[in-house]
Amino acid sequence: MDPSLRSHYLADNPPTVVQLEIAPHFAALSPKQKRYAHHLSRASFLGTRVTLAQVSPESAIIYDLILALHRACSGDYEKLSNATSVPSSDITLWLEYSAQFLGNCGNYKGFGDSKFIPRLQPETLEKLCMVNDECKKLHDTAMKTGGGIYESKDVALMHFGYPEAGHMTTYYPDSPTITKEEISTVGDVLEEKKLLIENTRLRKLDSGDFELLIASGIQNPPAAERDLGDVSTIDLPGKLSGKKLHLVFGDYLNEMAKIAVEIKKARKEAANDTEEKMLNEYARSFGTGSIQGFVESQRYWIKNKKPVVETDLGFVETYRDPHGVRGEWEGFVAMVNQERTRAFGKLVDAAPSMIPKLPWGKEFEKDKFLSPDFTSLEVLSFAGSGIPAGINIPNYDFIRQNEGFKNVSLGNVLSAKAPKEPIPFIRKEDDELYRRYRDGAFEVQVGIHELLGHGCGKLLQETAPGEYNFDVENPPTSPVSKQPVTSWYKPGQTWSSVFGSIASSYEECRAECVAMAISCDFELLEIFGFGNGKGDMSNEAGDVLYVAYLQMARAGVAALEYWDPKARKWGQIHMQARFAILRTFMEAGGNFCEIKAPNGDVSNPNDLEIFLDRSKILSHGRPAVEDLLQKLHIYKATADFDAGKKLYDDITSVDEWWAEKARPIVLNKKTPRKVFVQANTVLDAETGEVKLFEYEPTLQGMVQSYFERDV
Repeated sequence: MDPSLRSHYLADNPPTVVQLEIAPHFAALSPKQKRYAHHLSRASFLGTRVTLAQVSPESAIIYDLILALHRACSGDYEKLSNATSVPSSDITLWLEYSAQFLGNCGNYKGFGDSKFIPRLQPETLEKLCMVNDECKKLHDTAMKTGGGIYESKDVALMHFGYPEAGHMTTYYPDSPTITKEEISTVGDVLEEKKLLIENTRLRKLDSGDFELLIASGIQNPPAAERDLGDVSTIDLPGKLSGKKLHLVFGDYLNEMAKIAVEIKKARKEAANDTEEKMLNEYARSFGTGSIQGFVESQRYWIKNKKPVVETDLGFVETYRDPHGVRGEWEGFVAMVNQERTRAFGKLVDAAPSMIPKLPWGKEFEKDKFLSPDFTSLEVLSFAGSGIPAGINIPNYDFIRQNEGFKNVSLGNVLSAKAPKEPIPFIRKEDDELYRRYRDGAFEVQVGIHELLGHGCGKLLQETAPGEYNFDVENPPTSPVSKQPVTSWYKPGQTWSSVFGSIASSYEECRAECVAMAISCDFELLEIFGFGNGKGDMSNEAGDVLYVAYLQMARAGVAALEYWDPKARKWGQIHMQARFAILRTFMEAGGNFCEIKAPNGDVSNPNDLEIFLDRSKILSHGRPAVEDLLQKLHIYKATADFDAGKKLYDDITSVDEWWAEKARPIVLNKKTPRKVFVQANTVLDAETGEVKLFEYEPTLQGMVQSYFERDV
């Protein structure tokens, strides 16, 4: 790899370490609620090794090495320096890598999906690991396993993607010859059998047969506990005719068994019957591998309204599977912030009057908005490859469309502050205003994105053979083509199965567009405490709206960090979506949004600055976003994959100027993402008392928190 290119894969120097503050909210819980939170936190973090295994073959070993070096010096890294004669500056480089590794739960960025490697030299790490036999053995293993700690010669392997393209993925383990077509064929067979596959991996055997690896705490669950009963082998069709798919239980065996046990302990502390039933289904799913058990847990989860302690865990998001169908392990436990939640309650109340303002007719919208719980949470624990600012789940459209969903905004994630630093691409004339309102603007964006963005819209479906959720004899007219629709979802098809690898990013773009469109409604801004509900761009509400659009444009520029020019693919779905919206801003006309260069030479810029005309947000910005949103929504609603893919490929394409002129500037100005030091809870088995332990927001504090978490 070219040395200048390799430098972009080095660990952040330093990473931005912040504390996830929770003590006052945890202290307000009753002893029973604290025990409930403790066991669910344990269950969530017991999946750490599952997430590590889903990132890369070497991640679990690097994790053990980080903890072993901490153990070797009892957390006193000066002692480690003295024992190994490794300078403290090099040990700091190791700690920087360790903190970023733990914050991303692996050696690939949780936000960006590209590998990062330590800045200290390989021989220095080897010398450091000579401190004892355990560290030396782990070091030697970590250097050889998978891509190894330092391996960076193969650029393709530095990014997630399909094995046939040479990219890293462990969702298709030990399967270098498996093809995208084969993955699709197996997926189609399982879709026909109505087996959801979020909790699976797929392995291709030397014989040409395949194994579906199902996460479960037992290896041979009874047929009555299996989603396909006594079926253990499935004949494959088409080009795979003569080959078989074998169902193999016990993937992540030890971890899933421990998680199920912890869930059962939490069940004893449940607040109500609904929570007990939810936890029963979690335990069934994680113990036996039944994904239907997880589906049922989500049904109970949305019925558990306004709990004091909120949680959800499992194989939830499918972002990192290159095929977009298999989920990564994550879990969170949080306390409700009642004051902030009241504002979100008002947003839920306003939703039915806001949805008709979106650019499609009632035929493409649910008959009734299913008012969800929308709470602001203070996070105690969030296990996984990163912590989002907001969540809208469950991701199953058949639940979301007909039964409901929940939205959460993660308050202490939004409010966690890093030291003041320059904000790239924001003009100095906008800097003060941007800093003042960026948190408020982002909370508005997250709120609309999660509630209305992911919560609105109807999929036109043939729900069963000959049965439809729309008038198939007089199908609705598409506002895009002005003709009656001719496509819809067939029985067994889902949004993700039809749109495949682009589904996640496409949906994030749709939700972000909803946020950009609806945030222009001044009555909504008043709900969040900005302005008086009048459409006046000169008041505080106008400031927030301007910063919201500016923030989205800045995210679109920064998104270029996550574009891989060699593979010509995006490595982060949210950033791909934000680049699409930036392009839409720039194509809105009237010089609404422009990217300029301080040296005046856009063809050869020395820097980039965003010029966004505040006075044209309503006249140019919003209509342009709504035009894109309408197309995104209608193509999704009607299962029109071909039109949707063409649209999305076009609007997220990166031309020569973006790739060769703008991207190097973005890479040089990139700022480290925050990694969060989270608290631990410890249960006294004799008294039943749970104590909270918080850690300093430092490199050492990050490592210590994981060392004491003991997972």
